Amino acid sequence: MKVFTFYTTLVLWAMVAIGAQSQNEDTSNSVEELMELKEKEIQQEKDMLKLEIELIHKRMDNNSITKEEAEALKVEAAEKRALNIENRVAIIDNKIALLERNGANGGKGDSSHLIINIGKANSENERNFGVSVKTPKRKVVYDKRTTSGPVLAFGLNNAITEDESLNDSDFEIGGSRFFEIGWTWNTRVFENSNWLRVKYGFSFQFNGLKPTDNRYFVDTGDETELQTYPLDLEKSKFRMDNLVIPLYFEFGPSKKVEHKDYFRYTTHNQFKIGIGGYTGINYSTRQKLRFREDGETKKEKLKANFNTNNFVYGIGAYIGWGNASLYAKYDLNTIFKKNAVDQRNISLGLRFDLD
Repeated sequence: MKVFTFYTTLVLWAMVAIGAQSQNEDTSNSVEELMELKEKEIQQEKDMLKLEIELIHKRMDNNSITKEEAEALKVEAAEKRALNIENRVAIIDNKIALLERNGANGGKGDSSHLIINIGKANSENERNFGVSVKTPKRKVVYDKRTTSGPVLAFGLNNAITEDESLNDSDFEIGGSRFFEIGWTWNTRVFENSNWLRVKYGFSFQFNGLKPTDNRYFVDTGDETELQTYPLDLEKSKFRMDNLVIPLYFEFGPSKKVEHKDYFRYTTHNQFKIGIGGYTGINYSTRQKLRFREDGETKKEKLKANFNTNNFVYGIGAYIGWGNASLYAKYDLNTIFKKNAVDQRNISLGLRFDLD
């Protein structure tokens, strides 16, 4: 049984050798990586020789071979492993010479390859036995002044009506909501400081209004006005969908994190303030009604222009900590083009910048 175990282990080590040879077909990113690879392959051959010698000793202890035959087999195994080391090291030395002569991009570049690990954990804390896939390492940018990521915001929505307060609003405070999703780029303004950043990108804004007192919007041709619906409404919701380009100046402290070959500024767990605005288009306006008629619940979806302004623009601001902020935005354009009384959309909620 012990002999079978050693034979099985030897076969697995042979698989390692095959994997290592396949690995040698790839070009490493740097001379340092190739030097590390050379040391690993030398150690692999030494470990394999150690296993072979232990197996020879087992065979001798079981009287399968004589002491003289064992010594001859050990010499043969040592010579074979020495030649393997010589050949495998030569391949890597040639790659190092090619890399030093032509630069980091002189070879083919890295490609993914399979690694089988058996034995003690190595310096990279790889498992004693397992299979892993090594992917090419990308070149790290020393100073990355621009980062990017998604932005998400949601909260309460309403409309500011000329000569009226929000207390007298025609829309439900809790039922009127907004949602925003987009992508932003964050660029550091100054070379050696990150206290001022510029955030820009694109966002989809969905601004909803829920009229009070069983009313809905009606386009009369001259104006768009709220009228009482002839049946009892279970739901009345008016929504404007905008595509905008935001631009914000963000202020606040940050922490500089330095690594061996690059550094980054991080605003994680840091206070921040953003002030700016947005401009874009209203690409869709719709109204949803739900009511009961003849004992049945019915729905009506109306998609039209409703005389809303096609061009939208406004101001916004946020204040927060880390990725989360309290967020407010206000449309400077009126909601409707021809109405005698101006109404402008306003939103207040939470914002999450995940760049």
